[in-house]
Amino acid sequence: MRSTKKHTFTSIIHGKYKHEETLATRSFAGNYLVVFDLAEAEYVSNYIQGNGDKNKFMNKFAKACSDGFDPDIHLERIGVANQTTMLKSETEAIGKFFEKTMLAKYGPANINNHFLAFNTICDATEERQDAMFSLVNEDLDILVVIGGFNSSNTTHLQEIARTNNIESFHIDISDRISVEDNSICHKPLESELTLRKNFIPDGKIKIGITSGASTPDKIVADVIEKLIAITK
Repeated sequence: MRSTKKHTFTSIIHGKYKHEETLATRSFAGNYLVVFDLAEAEYVSNYIQGNGDKNKFMNKFAKACSDGFDPDIHLERIGVANQTTMLKSETEAIGKFFEKTMLAKYGPANINNHFLAFNTICDATEERQDAMFSLVNEDLDILVVIGGFNSSNTTHLQEIARTNNIESFHIDISDRISVEDNSICHKPLESELTLRKNFIPDGKIKIGITSGASTPDKIVADVIEKLIAITK
């Protein structure tokens, strides 16, 4: 991110502006703007193309930009980075979206003077997301996602399941599963812990298992043992 450090380029960071990893990412940047998702990226893109109100823009991103940020100046040359645990496919989509925006405004001959992309997704997170995209194509009946409830990369695995209409159960430890009554205490997306009884249906089913980048192998193994015990 050397160009942004020199204040040549403004870092557009895909992430949650309060998240500790976003705070770390922006510390390497000079000027920055944090966008949470593609919808916010589109909002910024519209402004770059001359469609927007500066006061409304600054009110919207007041807590998500660097000190002294001026969209009329600092959005002329941008680079796209990300909070390392954000969903890789969305970061890539945002990067391509901004690249098209700058191409449309400045033309192919000048694009390198106005747009840069940085690959800041950690290897472990990227590997799990890639594996997850393969897993959801396996005609799963249910999916168990294992990892901390505050782990962004684990939550994104569950988001992939929901996007592909697969019933998923996010747990942090094997004790959330009761073999005796075939129940699971899990955390749905954007909700509190919920008890689900008879979560594994009778008959032949296909269960998928995935885990966050920092989930210990022992916890995954314990969960697998309990799932096998229930299905037996």
